[in-house]
Amino acid sequence: MSAVTDVSRRVLVLNGPNLGRLGSREPEKYGTTTFAELVGVCEKTGAELGLDVEIRQTDDEAELVGWLHEAADGRIPVVLNPAAFTHYSYSLRDAIAQRTAPLIEIHLTNPATREEFRHTSVVAGVATGTIAGFGLDSYRLALRALTSLES
Repeated sequence: MSAVTDVSRRVLVLNGPNLGRLGSREPEKYGTTTFAELVGVCEKTGAELGLDVEIRQTDDEAELVGWLHEAADGRIPVVLNPAAFTHYSYSLRDAIAQRTAPLIEIHLTNPATREEFRHTSVVAGVATGTIAGFGLDSYRLALRALTSLES
């Protein structure tokens, strides 16, 4: 049985701190694509795959944890860009550990090629998988992966 079934075609695409500033934040690292354009890419890719994609962004750790609880309670697959929370948020890690559907950690850049403090992900060990370094394609790849994962 596919993890993303006809009954559960909903997918949450959750984004952590500073991602709402895409397009203006460090364009040499993150490019000039805006968050609104990222939303459009996710919606278009989701529609092509038959997924009901809901994209959210927050700079608030507690709000992100709440969204992960919502996903766990609803058995909703998640594409998660935890941003800076990747490296230190044990509350985020613990919320992900409660998941009841696939969760794919993604990053626009490759953290392993960045500053040393970015080399460790405290959430990777409880995610289904990680996709990093492909810019917006990280989101496209994650959505495609969700359609083929087995529960």
